[in-house]
Amino acid sequence: MERVKTGIPGLDEMLHGGFLPQTANLVEGAPGTGKTTLGMQFIYHGIIACEEPGIILTFEEFPQQYYRDASNFGWDFQQMEREDKLRVVMSSPEVSKADLEHVGGRIERLIREIGARRILVDSISHFERLSNSRTSFRELAFSFINALKREGLTIVLTREQPALLGERISPENGLAFLVDSYILLRYVEIESTMHKALIVLKMRGSDHDKGIRQFEITSRGIEVRAPFEGREGIMSGSPRRMMDSFVQAFVRR
Repeated sequence: MERVKTGIPGLDEMLHGGFLPQTANLVEGAPGTGKTTLGMQFIYHGIIACEEPGIILTFEEFPQQYYRDASNFGWDFQQMEREDKLRVVMSSPEVSKADLEHVGGRIERLIREIGARRILVDSISHFERLSNSRTSFRELAFSFINALKREGLTIVLTREQPALLGERISPENGLAFLVDSYILLRYVEIESTMHKALIVLKMRGSDHDKGIRQFEITSRGIEVRAPFEGREGIMSGSPRRMMDSFVQAFVRR
């Protein structure tokens, strides 16, 4: 099956090759876990390796912040914009919603202008202020996501989770039910040191790696590494060391 590769070492293997085309893929995590970096890396890889121009639609930062962050990894987003391979657009949920509801809106125009195939929406959390209930948020998010899919885009949506360690796993507003894949990023404390963990909780229409992997943000971007070995309770934020089979057998006796 055709896949849309993220270009992130280890993550594409977990996704059995990458995202499925024209799907919505949610990346959720606490502040600083690397949600935006993952999305930027997805856009960057599409441009340099797959000839797939991309759009970054942000409700949080000015484009200059993305240029600076990208340059830390050696990614020249400004040059990519000059070459009509990228657009970094700062907007508001209200404007973006109205824009996609009309033919010939700004986002649609940008998609056609550069032939965009990928989009990062950073972050979908801001749509919550447009709704006054869980049901209305789901309807709003569903309409927004489908409008992007109709344009032939593969979507990465970021969503901030307030819990730093453990606690709640699934979004309270039901967003996980609307998207095609759901990736959760977490902080994990092991022996008084903070680590980062990644798990693919859902991937509609495809199998995927169910393991909990360590990952790091390096000078080249995100790298997903080996599973956590010999520990349980990883997603609680405070994992416990697992006893080996010999010790378990000895204790039972």
